[in-house]
This record gives sequence, C-alpha cells and structure tokens, in this order.
Amino acid sequence: MPLQFRFVTSAKRHVDLPESPCEIAFVGRSNVGKSSLINALANKRQLAKVSNTPGRTQLLNQFVLPTGGTIVDLPGYGYARVPGKELAGWQRMIEDYLLEREELDLVFVLVDGEIGPTKLDLQMLDWLRDNTVPHTIVATKLDKVRPSKLATRKRDLAKAAELDPGDVIWVSASKGTGIEHLAHLVQSLLTPSA
Repeated sequence: MPLQFRFVTSAKRHVDLPESPCEIAFVGRSNVGKSSLINALANKRQLAKVSNTPGRTQLLNQFVLPTGGTIVDLPGYGYARVPGKELAGWQRMIEDYLLEREELDLVFVLVDGEIGPTKLDLQMLDWLRDNTVPHTIVATKLDKVRPSKLATRKRDLAKAAELDPGDVIWVSASKGTGIEHLAHLVQSLLTPSA
C-alpha cells in the first residue's frame, strides 16, 4: 500500500518550511536514489524529480501526508556539478536543518547498498552521532547486489556503519523490494500521537 503524500514547498532555510506535528528527513550522497525512493513510497513517478545528473535536489523539499506529518528531501552531499560556494551553502542548509528543525523526529540516511558506505556517508553518520540527531540507515539499490554477495554485503555495510545487520533497512526503488516495510515505518512515524 503506497503512502499518500503530496509536495508542499521548497525552501532554502528550515525556518521557511511550514510547521509540522512530526517530520522525517531523507539525506544521502548525490545519486544514491533519494528521489527514486520517495517516488516509490508514494507509487508516483514524478513526485520528486529524478535525474541522472547528481545534485539536482538543491533545496529543502517538503511533502505532507494526510496525517499532517511531513517528509523533507534534503540536497545530496558529495559529487555535484555546482560551484564550491554553492556546495558549501548546501552543507550549511543541511546542517542548520538537522540541528535546528524542532519538528524533526528521525533522519533516514540513504547508503548505496551496492557499494556500501562511502567516506562521505561515514562522515555524515559520525556527525549525526556527535550531534545526537536520531537516525537510521536505508540501504538502496538492493537489486544491484548479486544474491551470492548479499549476506556478506549486509554484514559489511552494517559493520562499517556501526550497526547490527538487522538495523539496516534494505530497499530497491526500481523493483519495489522493501518499500512496503519502509512505508509502514514512515506512516507510523508520521501519525501524530493523540
């Protein structure tokens, strides 16, 4: 059952986003599949813009569920064909959002399941831990991992991220694998308690 949510707004600063009773965010390296995952969760092809060019998400993009809970898609970190000054601005935007957005309940850190956490992913995870920002890992592109390598990949990815293998959520946006499980988790997080 896909999540029902719609685009609300884009903003350069977290203070310009509408208030929310509860919010989650997706963050990850450029080209890890954030937009594809959001589209898969909603079962809509173009809710979030998908591009083969890294760095297309340049603002804080907010989506709302019927419960009133919100999802924020953050700009990707790492490789993007933009000037260094603009990249630095994105980093500041992301950090300000993650540290100061009171509504934020959980950050889903997307890691490419095929290649495992990169140096940038590990830096992001360390930064989140150091700043006590609640987070969990979603390993994307499960369909790209050969079945014979999957058990090893799951173990190695979890170890690199300092988690138990069962604490990593594995998904494939293109095949739909794991999407329903993640959608249930998102729905439960974004249903405000009475």
